[in-house]
Amino acid sequence: MKTKLIRIGNSQGVRIPKPLIEESGLSGEIEMILRDNEIVLRAAEPSRKGWNAAFRKMAAQADDQLEDWSGSEPNSEWDETEWSWEDTSGEEI
Repeated sequence: MKTKLIRIGNSQGVRIPKPLIEESGLSGEIEMILRDNEIVLRAAEPSRKGWNAAFRKMAAQADDQLEDWSGSEPNSEWDETEWSWEDTSGEEI
């Protein structure tokens, strides 16, 4: 399928026909990569993908402690009772 570059402000772009978008499954945020003089569009991977699994692995290996704990202050009562981490990645914990 051929198409033409169109002017968009100071840039140029292309219109992607609906059937191509539907067949590719692209939606929302996408990544654009230049590879061997070709522009490749693909679904964007979520930020911090795989971090939860990596953190679980670190915790299982007791490798989730501060490197330089000696120079830091101990946790306050507030740190221990009020502070909480929330997972907003959508990954299963």
